[in-house]
Parts: sequence; C-alpha cells; structure tokens
Amino acid sequence: MTATPASASPAGLPADLSASVAVFLISLPLSLGIALATGAPLQAGLVAAAVGGIVAARLGGAPLLVSGPATGLTVVTAGLIQHYGWRTTCAITVLAGLCQLALAALRTARSALVVSPAIVHGMLAGIGVTIALAQLHIVLGGTPQSSALANVRELPSQLADLHPAALAVSALTLGVLLCWPRLPGRAGVALRKVPAALAAVAAATAFASLAGLALPRVDLPSWRSHALPELPEGPVLGIIAAVLTVTLVGSVESLLSSVATDKLIAARRGSGSRPARADLNRELRGQGAANVISGALGGLPIAGGAIRSTANVKAGAVSRRSVMLHGLWIVLAAALLVPALELIPLAALAALVMAVGVQMVSATHLRTVTRHREILVYATTIVAVVVGGVLEGVAVGIAMAVALALHRLARTRITLERLDSGVHRVWARGQLTFLAVPRLSRVLNQIPHHGHAVIELDGSFMDHAAYETLQDWQDSHLAHGGSLEVTGRSGARIAEAEQAQRTERAERGAQRGDHQCCRPWTPWQNHCDHRGTVARTDPEAAGSPDASPAPAPAPAAGPRGRGAGQLANGISAFQRDTAPHVREELARLAREGQRPSQLFLTCADSRLVTSMITASGPGDLFTVRNVGNLVPLPGAESTDDSVAAAIEYAVDVLQVDSITVCGHSGCGAMQALLNSAPGLPMTPLRRWLRHGLPSLERMASRHHAWARISGRLPADAVEQLCLTNVVQQLEHLKAHESVARRLADGTLELHGMYFHVGEAQAYLLSEGKDFFDCRVFDTVGAGSLRG
Repeated sequence: MTATPASASPAGLPADLSASVAVFLISLPLSLGIALATGAPLQAGLVAAAVGGIVAARLGGAPLLVSGPATGLTVVTAGLIQHYGWRTTCAITVLAGLCQLALAALRTARSALVVSPAIVHGMLAGIGVTIALAQLHIVLGGTPQSSALANVRELPSQLADLHPAALAVSALTLGVLLCWPRLPGRAGVALRKVPAALAAVAAATAFASLAGLALPRVDLPSWRSHALPELPEGPVLGIIAAVLTVTLVGSVESLLSSVATDKLIAARRGSGSRPARADLNRELRGQGAANVISGALGGLPIAGGAIRSTANVKAGAVSRRSVMLHGLWIVLAAALLVPALELIPLAALAALVMAVGVQMVSATHLRTVTRHREILVYATTIVAVVVGGVLEGVAVGIAMAVALALHRLARTRITLERLDSGVHRVWARGQLTFLAVPRLSRVLNQIPHHGHAVIELDGSFMDHAAYETLQDWQDSHLAHGGSLEVTGRSGARIAEAEQAQRTERAERGAQRGDHQCCRPWTPWQNHCDHRGTVARTDPEAAGSPDASPAPAPAPAAGPRGRGAGQLANGISAFQRDTAPHVREELARLAREGQRPSQLFLTCADSRLVTSMITASGPGDLFTVRNVGNLVPLPGAESTDDSVAAAIEYAVDVLQVDSITVCGHSGCGAMQALLNSAPGLPMTPLRRWLRHGLPSLERMASRHHAWARISGRLPADAVEQLCLTNVVQQLEHLKAHESVARRLADGTLELHGMYFHVGEAQAYLLSEGKDFFDCRVFDTVGAGSLRG
C-alpha cells in the first residue's frame, strides 16, 4: 500500500483553488499591462495568460511556476511589432516555441544556466529600465517613443506638457502599490489578502469613473476580429535573429524563474505538501508548446514569471492545478468581464507595468554582483541592453565577462621590499602566468646574490613558464651563496631552498611539474585509489642517502600487508618531502609550547581531514575527534571523560578563543542512531551513541528550529540528523562549567560547521529568525571560522 502525495490528493484542492484566485487577480491586470507596453492588441495578453496557465502548467516540469506574457520579452516584442507588424510577430512566437521544443529534446535546459548571473540579471535590469522609461510617458499622459534613448530625449518635453488626469490616476496606482503591503492593524491584515496589483488598478479605475476623468481606457474589440499569425515577411537573417532572441530570453527567464520557485518551495515548512523539484528540460518543453499555441492563437510570447509564481507559492498552492485553474479563470474573465475590463484607464496599467520594470532592477542582485566583484559586467550589460537591445546587450555582457576574466588571470602584482633585518621580501599577488614572467624576472634580479630572500606567493595558479623562471633564479641565487624560502598565502613556509636541495631529485621534480609550493596536497593526490596504494614513487629518491630513515618493507600478502606498506610509504614520503620544510616551525613549537586559537571537535570519520578543510597547520587547532562528534553532557552516565577533559584543558589551560563543532554528510554514527532498535545488548559503541539521543529527540521535536543548507532543506533524514546534531552538541557545550563561564565573560565563541563530503564544500551554521541555516563558506577570509 503506497501513500498518495498531498500534491496529487483531493485534500489539496481547496489550497489550489484559493491560490488560483490570488494568482488570477494578479495576472489579469499584469497581462493587460504587458500587452499595452508592447503595443500588441490587449486581447493578446489575455490569450498568453490563458495558454501559459493551462498548457505550460500541464506540460511543464515546474509544478508551481506560473507562465504568462513574458515580462523579459516586453522590449523585444515591442521592437518586433514595430519592425514586422503584429501578425508576423505571432509567427515568430510560433517558431521560437518550436526552437524551445528542439532544445528540450536535446536536453540542453541546464546549459542555459551557464551564462554568468551578472549578465542575466543585467539583461533583466536593462529590460526593466527600458520598460520603465517607456511607461513613464504614458503615466505622464503622453506616448512612448520607439527606443529607450528616444524616451530619455523626449522626457523633458513630456514633463513640460503634463496631463493632470493621467498623472493623478498613475500616482494613485503607484501609491496603492507601495502602501498596500504596509497596511497596519487587523483591518490591514485582512485587506492585504487582496493582491496589491488588483487593489491599485481597482482603486484607480473607481477614482477615474467617479471623477468622470476623460482618459484612454482598455479597448477589447470583438474576438471575431482578433488577429491571427501570418507567414513571416522580411529579411531572412532578421527573422532568424528575432526567433533566436525570443527563444534565448524566454528560455532563460523561464528556467531562472523555475529555479527561484524551487527555492521558495524549499523554504516553505511542511514536507507533506511540497511538490517535486523542477525538471528543467520538461519545463522547457512545456514553454515551447505554450509558445507554439499562443502564437497560433494570436497571443504574446510566454515565459515563466517570478512575480506570479511567488504569489502562487505564498498563497499555499500544492500542485499544478492552481496554475491551470488560474488559466481557466482568465478564459472566463476574457469571455464574461469585458465591460468591466474596459473601464480600466490605460494610465493605471502603465503605472503597474512601470513598477514591475523598476522591480526588475533588483537591489539584492546588485549587492550580489558587487560582492562577487562583477558589478562592471552587470552595469555594462544594463547600458548595452538599454542602448542597443537585448541580443546586443547580452553579447556585450559576455564580451565584458570574458575580458574581465582574462584581466584577472593576467593581473599580477609583484613587489620587492627590503626589511630592516636585511631580508629581501618578494610578494607576488595573483596568478603567475607567462604574462607576468618579465616583471617577475626583473624583480628577482634586483635581489643581491648573497642575501636572504623570502618569496611570498599569494595565488592559486602558476604556469610552466613562471615556474621555470622562479626555479632558474632559485638555482642561480643558491649557487652564488644566497638563501631563500618560499611561503604561501598564509605565510607558512612551504619550500625552503638551501644549497643541499639542489640535487638531481629536485631537477627530476621540476621536470615532472610537481609545483609543490602551490600544490600542498600533491603527495596525497598520488594515491591511486581509496585503499591508499601509492601510484607514483621515485625509486632513485627512495634509495638515495637523503631518503626516509624508516625504510619501507617489502609488501606483504593480504590486507594487513597492504596497510603496513601504505603506512611505511607515507612515513618515508613525509621524512623525505615534508619534514625538511616543517622542521624549523615544529622546533619553535617544541620550544614555546602549543598556543592554538581553536578547539575543533569533529567526527573520527577518515574522510574528514581537518587541516585540509580549514587550511590549518601545526599549532593552529586543538583537535578532538570521536564517533559522531558528540559532546556528552556533564554528569551524564559515561565511562569516558576524555571529551570533557579536552574541553576543560582547551578552555582553561590553552585559553582558546573559540570552539567549533564540525559534523559531516553521511555520518555512520547518525545512521546508526536512526536505525537503532530498543532491546539490543549494550556494546561500547551503543553506549557511546546514547549521547546522541538528544539530537534525535531534537530533530523529532516541533519546538526546535529546522536546520537547512544554504536555504534548502536537507536531502534526507540522515543529513537532517547530521545538521541537528551539530546544533545539539553546541547546546551541550554550553552546559560545561568552563565554557559557560568564558561565554559569560565574552572571551569565547562557539561555532557550528558542516562538511559535505561529496561536494567538498564547507558550511557555517548561522541562526535565523525561526531556523538554523548552513551557509556556503565563502572563500574570502577563509583563514578563520566564523559563526
């Protein structure tokens, strides 16, 4: 007997019904406004809304995505109508739909998301600016021009010739749009159930009718005279470019809206009413079919819309029925409500669409691209779309993104500084490629032959030309009696060159391209499989006098022999390759003692390499590992006080600044907790896992916040428990007297961390208003753990 999903059960019908009405009340005025902005017959907006609601919803792969007249194609469609006429534009819509069907058959939907987000958001923002400039003229009582630049040029004359009636209706519409979501009190809560767009247009229509204002209004001719498509007429290349533009913009807008809708659904509480994640190829197929039918029936191009989809999710929809019912209400309104629709002033619709255009310039997107240093690509795309058009703007944006990437790759700062101690410090910031070789060579040659130099490489890539330049200078410098050391980004020594290092083995390493100064995990990467069999060794180095003091024994038969061989090979590699570079630092730590800044408590899982995921070295972390990264509560029944002892030692003796509890994906301890059955005989493992039972209880409780990963809910119960366990163990830490005292003094911080093994991605735990969220650990400032 199988359970019926809530999204497909009759029990979800009331929720879908109410959501469909809410979406209909938003979609109706918006569809008319988009049709007005494009210069198409107003019925075309209703046709597109109905077809998008019924056909795209039925065939698409994003159940709660609401499709209709494409906001992102408003400028493109307006240009096509001016160039080719309305009926040819309908034919172009049909051809674009066929292209989308072909792309869906080739399963290329995911590739549409490859374009840089800065370009996509810049394109949509540029379209929004163009829409707002055009509709501003209607808001002021005039007529929009053929291009954004022409609208800007004509704006002063339009401001000098205002039409008070149109301006008053538009101002009322915008005022209601802005104030409606902020209505206070219980009455405001009740009124806010009516969509702001409907309330604004209704208020403006009532005002214009009661005041008797003479304004242009919605004109819906008889459906009998509705224009249908005709064969395209015009230059073939122009028609092809138009079809590709409609296909590209419509597909990207729909797919991005699908992804955004998935995020909204994931953020909604209650897993029982959550539909499946979007199938992007199926969604592209549904959009293509909808565009073919919409164009054939004389409708506007269709795309999934974020505004309508957001309203659908927030209204509580649970299946695609809500979207299909909204399409049915559009059909009924187009047939039965024509007299009421013809009372709407065009200025009110223009104000509504202008507000939508302004919203397309998203402050959130602006902050995101600024944080990722892509504001230049974003701004260039906006300007190019406004000045030249959508296709041209996207092309310019791509060119700028490529140029910026090449600039970042080629831009390297190389400086030389003479310290008071007489040491010459060379700092290379950026990627060392062949383009930086002349500057690198010039700076290196300024260092005296007999001096001591420190080469600090602050980058993640070094090509062969730069490596050869650095290696040749190193050999020359050492040959003249100089000394040097090479350090990485954190300042830790990763290569120490002395006279004895200029051996045949170093030359062979250079020929192999083992740039260990930039690849600290090269020795580990040489293991050919998960059992650790060494895939590449150097027999000559292994047999040389400076090889490991602990010789590797001959491999023995069986698993035990393989493990011993692996251990011996690892020790040999450490003594040969690593020990010479860390010996001085370890000698300093031996003299001064350990002074770690953090207590790092994590699982004993072999896949967690703490020094790798935290980029730490000797003396940085005081590490405690156990099965399940558990922190027993003080006084809990236990035969093991090692964790409590480690906490007390780290907090009171070592005086660490912070404690981090790090969980990970696929934790075997958490799986054992979930699968545990009562009545089983006690073993040491089961006794220990009893300290994880509070985590299990916390996950089952409705009184505790949910844990998420970058806004999404965990993939399964094991991942949910792994995350919940981190939160619970942080609570256990606060129960320890030494920790509570330091927290009260403000001298200690607690952090939660989660490492997804399969993604090689670290997440940091942050507490939201009603949930705990694991945010992606940014590479900026990656040297420290933050809460």
